[in-house]
Amino acid sequence: MAMRLGWHAGAVTAALAAILWLGATLSFQHYLMAGQGRAATALRLTVNALQADLARFEVVPQLVGDLDLIHQLAADPANPVLRKQTNDWLAEQNRAVQASDIYLILPNGDTIAHSTPQGPQSFIGQNFSYRPYFLDAMAGRLARFYGVGTTSGVRGYYFSAPVRDDLGRITAVVAVKIGVDRIEASWRGSEYRVLVTDPDGTVFLSSEPGWLYHSLEPLTPDRLARSAASRRYAETPLAEFALQRDSEHGVAVLHLADRRGARDYIVASDEMPDAGWTVHVLLDSAELRAEAQLAVASLVLLLSAGGIAGLMWRQRRAQAAERLALERFAHAELERRVVERTAALARANGQLEQEIAERRATEAELRAAQASLVQVGKLAALGQMSASLSHEINQPLAAARNYADSAQVLIERGELGRARENIGQILLLVDRMAAIGKHLRQAARKPDDILGAVALPPLLAETRTITEARFAASGAFLEIDIPADLPMLRAGPTRLQQVLVNLLTNAADAVENGPDRRITLSARSEGEDVVIRIRDRGPGVPDAIAARIFDPFFTTKGMGAGLGLGLSISANIVRDFGGEITCRNAAPGAEFVLRLPRAQNREAAA
Repeated sequence: MAMRLGWHAGAVTAALAAILWLGATLSFQHYLMAGQGRAATALRLTVNALQADLARFEVVPQLVGDLDLIHQLAADPANPVLRKQTNDWLAEQNRAVQASDIYLILPNGDTIAHSTPQGPQSFIGQNFSYRPYFLDAMAGRLARFYGVGTTSGVRGYYFSAPVRDDLGRITAVVAVKIGVDRIEASWRGSEYRVLVTDPDGTVFLSSEPGWLYHSLEPLTPDRLARSAASRRYAETPLAEFALQRDSEHGVAVLHLADRRGARDYIVASDEMPDAGWTVHVLLDSAELRAEAQLAVASLVLLLSAGGIAGLMWRQRRAQAAERLALERFAHAELERRVVERTAALARANGQLEQEIAERRATEAELRAAQASLVQVGKLAALGQMSASLSHEINQPLAAARNYADSAQVLIERGELGRARENIGQILLLVDRMAAIGKHLRQAARKPDDILGAVALPPLLAETRTITEARFAASGAFLEIDIPADLPMLRAGPTRLQQVLVNLLTNAADAVENGPDRRITLSARSEGEDVVIRIRDRGPGVPDAIAARIFDPFFTTKGMGAGLGLGLSISANIVRDFGGEITCRNAAPGAEFVLRLPRAQNREAAA
């Protein structure tokens, strides 16, 4: 019996030891991998921020190199006026883009213009022919380079671009230097250590100032020679880190010793090929190891709690009975709430049915209102047509009255021949009124009359007769400028005459009581169109109403002087002909322009 109890105790102890070992292994693996994930995330954010920061300045050398002022100075580098203008401009642009320096280098390496033209920090007169960014730009490439300034002693990142003349020859190099101190300042104060190395593994950016100019790789003679040739770090001495690389639970760990002591860091690295950099993010593993140890301690406590759980088993039966009573109470409470919710839902359904009935009544009222609006629209259309008929028949009625008065006088004188001519003109006007009535009857649909060739001179003779009385009353004088070879128009003669009479009558109204009462009507052939211009010397059309002048019922005349339909009807007629009508101020006066299509050869022959 004792042996059996001893065997069971040993098995339990071995099982507990195996569980603790496995738990410790998994805990350290979990926390170290979680730290690696955090470091990788911080690395991505750091790389993206660096790329975005560099991208702000990448195109600056090209933009500066394309300016005429830079080309002029590169062609005439000894010109003192150009040098001063360029220095001032570079200083202004340097402040705008927030770079460290912008400067211009001749093909021999001499700097002739700088954003800081004076003082000990000025680059003017310095020779940078040894710098890789200058050599690459002189070879026709866009270049990047990191280094310590040989003049200023300040670290920076350089962008350069060639300046080419009209023949494509490289006449100079534009270089832009940006400071890196602000980048390092943004890294400080976080749980991560950030360092950036050059292609040789030397740290030139770091959140820890003491790590600068230390190499992650051995400083071989070849690497030292390359740095010395480009003077990347000027006179700054380089050193090696005391470090050791390792891997724990599949996680890269860097054992790094510095003046604060040796520490183990989880490291995540990524390359920036365009810049030639490698970015490293280091996370101190001490806190992660402490968390893993805490997890192991928690496991120990959990196993201890398992033993206590056995003692509590008996109490669970009593608790189960109590829990059953609570469940019964909860079930009764749930049923009560269901009854309340059902009553509330019934009330909501009643309200919804009432709203539906109200909406149906509203829809019936809306349909009745729509029927009323349709009837109002019909009455409005009838009123507009009546107004249009009154406006369009007034003109030929006035002309017929003038012809009748004249015919009466001629009959009294015995001049029967001329009286017959007047009566013939009255008959033509009566026909015109009939045509107008027919046109207005067709206003609601597209006119079905066939357009044909219309000669403008004969039509103007009849138009002058119709407007003669209005011209005489206003003291207006009509000047006609029409070439003899003017081609025929494609239009309807009656409706075209209606447009001309309306425009000439409006022109006579405009020049009445004015100092210059001339009205000019000219016509010219322009391409496939014939353009008719009617200009008066009146007050013109104000800009505020120019856009509304062709709207129906819009008029600038006084009360009772017009309905505001003439220009609207004229615009519709011209559009029916396939043309357009516009109005502009002619200083003085206004000018209406009718652009109508020319008649085709077969129409003119007919």
